[in-house]
Amino acid sequence: MKIVLITGMSGSGKSVALHALEDSGFFCVDNLPPELLVDLIELEQKQQAKRVAIAMDVRSASSLPLVPHQLGVLQRRGMDITCLFLDATTETLVRRYSETRRKHPLSQSQSVQGDNDQRRALMDAIELERNLLVELRAQAHVIDSSIIRPSQLQAYVKELIAATGQQLTLVFESFAFKRGVPSDADYVFDVRMLPNPHYEPELRPLTGRDQPVIDFLQAQPEVDVMRAHIAQFLEYWLDALARDHRSYVTVAIGCTGGQHRSVYLVECLAQRFAARWITLKRHREIDAIG
Repeated sequence: MKIVLITGMSGSGKSVALHALEDSGFFCVDNLPPELLVDLIELEQKQQAKRVAIAMDVRSASSLPLVPHQLGVLQRRGMDITCLFLDATTETLVRRYSETRRKHPLSQSQSVQGDNDQRRALMDAIELERNLLVELRAQAHVIDSSIIRPSQLQAYVKELIAATGQQLTLVFESFAFKRGVPSDADYVFDVRMLPNPHYEPELRPLTGRDQPVIDFLQAQPEVDVMRAHIAQFLEYWLDALARDHRSYVTVAIGCTGGQHRSVYLVECLAQRFAARWITLKRHREIDAIG
């Protein structure tokens, strides 16, 4: 049986992720009390279910510490388990709650006098939630939903589940520093010091996947040195990460706009490592446009 456990911050997109899995043929259960996890899986086994997705969050705060032990029980029974953690910046979560007017599950009261007091209470609830979920986050593959669209999130979830196996999955992600560093990154490389195609008028509207930009960057010796250094670092450490039972490693490469240099290097590195590792590509900024 293939089991996907979705956890994460309230307001980070767990429902969107669950819907993506439902579209992919999973039997989905939202807000399952952790005490019922093993019982549910046993029931679904009797029903001969092959793919089950379960969402748990801080609404079951008192029993969340049970989850790591129960996952261990299921793994020892031969279950194929993938844990996903949906995250977002505190500022993003505050904005989403403000827009929807929903109450955070850890809020202490229904109403707080004054906008400043209300914002502070919400931020306190979010930070408390982070502390309660820290162990689950450490054991899961993290997806930062702060500035991606729901359709992007759905695509990321489907790609990750399709790629999941016994082998480590390597995720290369391009991004723009001006929009923030992805919180799901295990390693971050800054390539803003490289020659920038943005300053060539004919290249400005293109991306690092377009041949004129590729030709420009391939002609820059510094770009090739950067690509070689990142590849050398990963080649040295990926085996050790795999031996440490890591399921996913996310390598984020950032430039100013997330359009040219970082995209080109993600494409190059993904192609280089695809022969040995399961490899996925994300282009946070240009995927948001497409």
